[in-house]
Amino acid sequence: MVIKVFIASQSGSTAIKKKQQDVLGFLEANKIDFKEMDIAANEDNRKWMRENVPGEKRPQNGIPLPPQIFNDELYCGDFEAFFNAKEDNGVYTFLGLAPPPGSKEAHQAIIIQNGEVPESDKGDLENIGENEAVKVEESVHQAIEPAEAAKEEEQPESKEKEEVEPVTEDEEEQPVTEEEDEEEPVTEDEDEVDES
Repeated sequence: MVIKVFIASQSGSTAIKKKQQDVLGFLEANKIDFKEMDIAANEDNRKWMRENVPGEKRPQNGIPLPPQIFNDELYCGDFEAFFNAKEDNGVYTFLGLAPPPGSKEAHQAIIIQNGEVPESDKGDLENIGENEAVKVEESVHQAIEPAEAAKEEEQPESKEKEEVEPVTEDEEEQPVTEEEDEEEPVTEDEDEVDES
């Protein structure tokens, strides 16, 4: 499997150049094997890229712009999809590759599969820092809570009605009498205080 990144070496757009550099720099830094496929210098590359980007992933004008990322013939996504995967520590999954052992993404994959951190990896979690360990722990709870909620919904409600204690005459609501409803009259002394 080879990661193919379709780029435009002669692009006049600084935004496209920056996006291409971000993708290529990340792949190089993480030692992920890839091939640059230049659509500016090779018409066949341009044609292949445009034909193989799925219709629902194309922009409104219909012409996909570089960088576009493929794993051999399988479309991975554009820069925005790559960026989102990078933010979620899911680049290897995005690229269709197995995450390297010991990486954050590998830990998250194990947690999602098993629902908990294996004993062998708990020591590694201490090494990734307290904040990262909290994030991993939160993701475990986020993965487990929906499953627990679904189990609770599956249980049929009991047909037993709650017993209601009878209300005694003393506890019943008493009507308000006119005496309770009336306000106390204000005296002249109080009026003088209010006016000043």
